[in-house]
Amino acid sequence: MTTLEQIFAFLCDLAPLELQMDFDNSGLLIGRRGASITKALLALDITDEVIGEAIEECAQLIISHHPIIFHKLGSVSDMNNDDRVLRMAENGIAAICMHTNLDISSGGVNDVLIDILGASSETPLDADGCGRIGTLPEPMPMISFLQRCKSVLKVNGLRYVDAGKEVYRLAVMGGAGGDALYAAVEKGCDTYVTADVKYHQFLDAARMGINLIDADHFCTENPVIPVLAEKLGRAFPDVSFSVSSRHHALISFI
Repeated sequence: MTTLEQIFAFLCDLAPLELQMDFDNSGLLIGRRGASITKALLALDITDEVIGEAIEECAQLIISHHPIIFHKLGSVSDMNNDDRVLRMAENGIAAICMHTNLDISSGGVNDVLIDILGASSETPLDADGCGRIGTLPEPMPMISFLQRCKSVLKVNGLRYVDAGKEVYRLAVMGGAGGDALYAAVEKGCDTYVTADVKYHQFLDAARMGINLIDADHFCTENPVIPVLAEKLGRAFPDVSFSVSSRHHALISFI
């Protein structure tokens, strides 16, 4: 029998909680440590749809990247617009959320992201250990790299600035990483892939001569989820780990 506590301990070995940033709330957020787990669902976010999927599949656990409890909870009831914690508790579904610690850790969000884009991970991008810098096997035209990004990340559309450089020295940061643009420039990168980029950061990228690609928050972080499911499946063969089939990129382009 595999318990919730055993799965949580395994995830903490992969992405130690001590690595999480001060503002974060990673960890075992819902559930009893001794509970038996036979089926778990993985998703980037614990949305209403993901919870419904877990209930239908009789999963006892949801493992996510973004914490379901991030800000202070004033109550757990049906008297507000967000009853997700209540629904999970009522249905006996635990929640383990690994956020910035999974961003920073080896083999986590950013290592998976730079690997899927075809570069070798060499060093963290920022002072917190987040993001990654790596090198492609050989320089690639920007248009070809954009097509690679769209294909492997399964993104609906890309926002980008083409600085007129080939892609070779690559920086990445899954999720909202616009502020790390300047670290990518300082460290000699010709291209930076992240998400949630602000207008002035696109202006700065053009001025500083670095290719900047906004490839969507979900799409730059979600590649770690199937990788995590595979690692968990190998560690706990008596538990069924599946990736949500309902959670997907939210933003569309007309």
